[in-house]
Amino acid sequence: MLYFQVVILAATVMLAYYCEFTDTFSPAQQGFICRDPTLAKPDPGPEQGSLIQPVILYSVVGGLPVVLISSVELVIFLLHSNSLYDQDKIVVMDDCCYVNPMVRRTFRFLGVYVFGLFSTDIFVNAGQLVTGSLAPYFLSVCQPNYTALSCQDTAYFVSLSDACTGDPDDVMRARKTFPSKEAALSLYTAVYLAMYITSCVGSSAGRLTGPLLSMSLVGLAVLTGINRVAEYRNHWSDIIAGQVIGGAIAVFLVVFVVQYFKKRPGLPQSPSDDGTANTDEASLQMNHTMATSVKFVATQRAPPIYTCLWVVSSFPRDSAEAQTASSSRVSNTCTSNC
Repeated sequence: MLYFQVVILAATVMLAYYCEFTDTFSPAQQGFICRDPTLAKPDPGPEQGSLIQPVILYSVVGGLPVVLISSVELVIFLLHSNSLYDQDKIVVMDDCCYVNPMVRRTFRFLGVYVFGLFSTDIFVNAGQLVTGSLAPYFLSVCQPNYTALSCQDTAYFVSLSDACTGDPDDVMRARKTFPSKEAALSLYTAVYLAMYITSCVGSSAGRLTGPLLSMSLVGLAVLTGINRVAEYRNHWSDIIAGQVIGGAIAVFLVVFVVQYFKKRPGLPQSPSDDGTANTDEASLQMNHTMATSVKFVATQRAPPIYTCLWVVSSFPRDSAEAQTASSSRVSNTCTSNC
């Protein structure tokens, strides 16, 4: 099963690589309307000139979950007794290798996160390739020849694939905006980590610590999408679609794959609560045992009585001698049975 999961993860990474860094797949060639104001925004320049540069975004998306999940799992491991983890140990290869449960949990949660991250990238790339949606600055980088296209003063729809005279790389970049990859990846990371914090940290570090961290992560992801719109790099529809994809994948993985990060050691209870819980449990168990015993005794004693009564009533009323003999036999039977 482990090797099968590794194969699935490797295939996902390879597919994301082909979609991201190769020309194996090309986006659809969408037409445009001459002088469309929604596509005539100024060119914001390369992605490296953005306020949230790709190197910053990808560093946070790739590094923050590793640091956060590893730190939380280490703290949980140190604060709980080792007996809680000894029950969770597994044998990897025969009897030679044992994996610490903290390491196993950390790799499981990070593995699911990595799978969802590349899955989000694949979904986003597939949407961009299928739709070929145009960026708000498309006409600025396309630089169409309006005279040759006969659309100087009229709103003419241009569907020619060679209508652009600008840099082909910039034109290709302007055709891949829906959904927004930055919005999808940022919100996926934020939702996944927010649900992890809520499930594993809870209120152990304070009632407001978990919500504060979760809301901060989600807020930064939302601001990332807003910044893309403010810089004329994406439409609002691109941002909303990307955030929906990223958030939906994160929620699906947390709910149905890691199941709210279950099988984690519970927080230690206070001595008073522990004693109360043990007392209540002992009382309930004692009451259940006593009720079961009473039912057992009643069940064992009831049938002979009814048997005796049935035997007495079943004898025929003949002579006095027969009745006397019958009464004697019934008395002996009832005495031995009851």
